[in-house]
Amino acid sequence: MKKSVLLIISLVLFNLTLVSAACTLDVTMINQDPYPAIPGNYVKLMFQVTGVADPNCETVSFELLENYPISFDPEDSSRIQIKSGTYQKDYSSYLMLPYKVRIDENALDGENKIEVKFGSGDITSAYQSKTFYIEVEDSRAEFEVHIDEYSYDSKELTIEILNIAENDIEALTLEIPKQENIDVRGTNRVIVGDLDSNEYTTADFTADIEDGEIIVKILYTNQIGSRIELEKTLVFDSSYFVVMDGEGQKSSTGYVILILFILGLAIWWFLKKKKKKKNKMRRQGKARL
Repeated sequence: MKKSVLLIISLVLFNLTLVSAACTLDVTMINQDPYPAIPGNYVKLMFQVTGVADPNCETVSFELLENYPISFDPEDSSRIQIKSGTYQKDYSSYLMLPYKVRIDENALDGENKIEVKFGSGDITSAYQSKTFYIEVEDSRAEFEVHIDEYSYDSKELTIEILNIAENDIEALTLEIPKQENIDVRGTNRVIVGDLDSNEYTTADFTADIEDGEIIVKILYTNQIGSRIELEKTLVFDSSYFVVMDGEGQKSSTGYVILILFILGLAIWWFLKKKKKKKNKMRRQGKARL
């Protein structure tokens, strides 16, 4: 009886060993887009898992570990499980696994290590791990942005933008999204073109503005052809800007009031003097009579 039990256990262990040996999985990272990746932006990674055509692998698990320099959006999962065996419509003997992850804003230039784990069955301790590298290059630009001019007469708003990064950029576009403190008339997006490092340019909008914060969206193409988008918050304070009079001459509100006051005083003095002169002439006329 004992020999029979031992024989059965030996056969089961032997069969498990054969199944385990028969399941041979391997992983290759075949693509990174964009290349190099940009800190703070998304990157698409494509992995190829071979050996999944073998049904002996049962349930195949694959996981891209969420460690620096990559992170997942809350709705995305780092782990994928599938049943082994040929299942794709084109009868491919491998599995393609795409991921979209965000690169840490402080990721260093050059090769950055990422790690995957994969295996078959439910014994996670038996899973294999493999290391790959993604290339990162900080080709982002940085900007100083401010409101340069605003005319209360024409409602023309001029925004000045300076590229303070070491990288030149192309196809620079400024956009003012809908928000409380500004009501844009006409187009809310202006294409201003290329902008070299340490150079500045301006973009003109037509808008009604109230005091407070204004969000400006900046879009540009970096040196590797990726389209980058960021936002800047500007503060509009009406006391710093001038009122345009009817002739287009610039003067502050206080300056306009002062001119009107002086003008009124001059008219009053002139009329008073004229009246005084008229009364004098009347008295002289009466004296002759």
